[in-house]
Amino acid sequence: MQPGSPDHEWREDCAPRRVLDLFSSKWTSMILHVLHTRLDGCARSGVLLRSLPGISKKMLTQTLRGMEASGLVSRRVYGTVPPAVDYSLTPLGTRFVEPIDLLYGWARDNADALDELKTRGGEVGS
Repeated sequence: MQPGSPDHEWREDCAPRRVLDLFSSKWTSMILHVLHTRLDGCARSGVLLRSLPGISKKMLTQTLRGMEASGLVSRRVYGTVPPAVDYSLTPLGTRFVEPIDLLYGWARDNADALDELKTRGGEVGS
């Protein structure tokens, strides 16, 4: 959106707002990134849990449900006892990984500047 862009580009349901809704959980981008870069696009929830330090089982489950509802991952349940469940990136999820990887690369390249924000008392994301 450029300065002076038409009002309809700023609606509540505009594309930029919808994509930011996908980031409403900090874990969404991390799950997508880990699935893509470390787990070849598919993993069971236990593998994801071990691959994401700091996430609780409850938060992982909630985030995966939201991601499935958004079409970013698909869920496959196997008829075993106990049931096994795989989560896979959908084509949309795979496309969404590209801007996430750019953002994560920027963060790694600018870690010193992000650290400096913390020392000045400004938490990133607050």
